[in-house]
Amino acid sequence: MDVLYKNTRAYKLLEAEADSRSLSHAYLLLMDDTKNLREVAKLFAKPFFGCHKSVLSAKNARISELIDTEGYTDCLFFPETGKKLDVAQTARMEEEFLLRPVEGNAKLFVIADFSEANAQVQNKLLKSLEEPPEGVYFLLCASNTFALLPTVLSRVKKLEIQPFGERELAEALTRIYEGRFSKEEIAVCSACAGGSLGNAQNILEGGAWKTLSDNAFAVALATPQQIPSVVKQVGDTKRKKELLSLLRNLFRDATLLKTSEVKGAPLKHNVFLKTERINLSKIAQKYSLAMLLSAQDYLSEAEFDVNFNAYFPQCIELFMAKINNG
Repeated sequence: MDVLYKNTRAYKLLEAEADSRSLSHAYLLLMDDTKNLREVAKLFAKPFFGCHKSVLSAKNARISELIDTEGYTDCLFFPETGKKLDVAQTARMEEEFLLRPVEGNAKLFVIADFSEANAQVQNKLLKSLEEPPEGVYFLLCASNTFALLPTVLSRVKKLEIQPFGERELAEALTRIYEGRFSKEEIAVCSACAGGSLGNAQNILEGGAWKTLSDNAFAVALATPQQIPSVVKQVGDTKRKKELLSLLRNLFRDATLLKTSEVKGAPLKHNVFLKTERINLSKIAQKYSLAMLLSAQDYLSEAEFDVNFNAYFPQCIELFMAKINNG
């Protein structure tokens, strides 16, 4: 997992500032992945103590190991795992501000997931974020910025991890699971994860990739008469965004299949092409090239509506109606 995140622009920026000794006093690590947020925070904490080098001294190797276990005295993690930051923990944190670092000149406070902290807690930390005690640094970690106060956002330097590409996720999953899953399973999960490693892992580990794949093909192949039953079948899914993302990849592969058949060009392996060639051929035959391309626009509209809490079954029904009426 470290390889994936060390290659991000956010990590390289922090690494460069640590090397040039120009670290800001407060950072916001922003990533849409609650599953791995705390572990990634440990990786981003290490440059504050010089533990990001490829070759570490014995002292820095020890510090790096202690950060991984949340046992390093000068790198404090809040709140406790599985809990939300509250006023009592914030008060404890403020007491820690007054104590000098045990080793070196830096003391780092890592807070994850800060987007779950209420307004009272955020306001309590404002003064410290604006004028921290000497040697005190903050690494706030959040899965989104919706719940963060504008006054907090104005006092931190943002380190935003952009969504990963399908190939990056597939390579990371292959390293993490070491042969436990097939290339096809990993490819499908990488395609429907929305660029989030945590999403891909949850889908893969929970076996949801097969249901998502079946639902995506059911939507794409449904006739107008089958729309009500298919909407009922997929409308209650808890993985709405993942299903839409998978549909986007499905129509993309069907488009590639259709254009390659027209041009007589060799077809490279994509997400579904190897295991679902028959179903993809049915989709490519069912829709014109214009409609296959238009499906991407219709899916963008559905994704926009879902992001604003629209009624998902209605979004799917509308999408299906559009592609069937094309």
